[in-house]
Amino acid sequence: MIIIKLILLITFGAIFWQDKKERLVHWFLFPIIAFCSGILIHKNMIQELFFLTLIINLLFVTSLILVIYFYSKFKLKTSIINTFGLGDALLFIALSFTFSSVSFLVLFVFGLIFSLITHLALKPKIKQETVPLAGYLSLFFGLTYLSHWIGILPTLYTF
Repeated sequence: MIIIKLILLITFGAIFWQDKKERLVHWFLFPIIAFCSGILIHKNMIQELFFLTLIINLLFVTSLILVIYFYSKFKLKTSIINTFGLGDALLFIALSFTFSSVSFLVLFVFGLIFSLITHLALKPKIKQETVPLAGYLSLFFGLTYLSHWIGILPTLYTF
């Protein structure tokens, strides 16, 4: 399992670095996150609960992406491509495999808040207008996993 954990942390780090520097992320990193985190959560819960958790998480992410799509189309009157990156959507889907539903929802919301605060704090130093959301979320979830593995957050899979 240590190999899976290292691969997961390295992949989160790569997404953070690429999104922060180039605002582009290699597509193959997202399935790696889904696969590695899926293995870790499957190891910590029974199979039936794993599939139910995955369905609930994917429904939440799909609903969120649909809200962003309709908000872009009707309120902002622009294409979703101009407001939300494909890498962000792929990361949302990959993160669906990370934790049980309640933990995922809480961590996802706090990850978005972390991304907002981080971007606002770094905005004077950043020349680009766009938010590296996939990068900030990767940093947040990477730190969350790391803090769980070293014992700071004892129960991430139980809710």
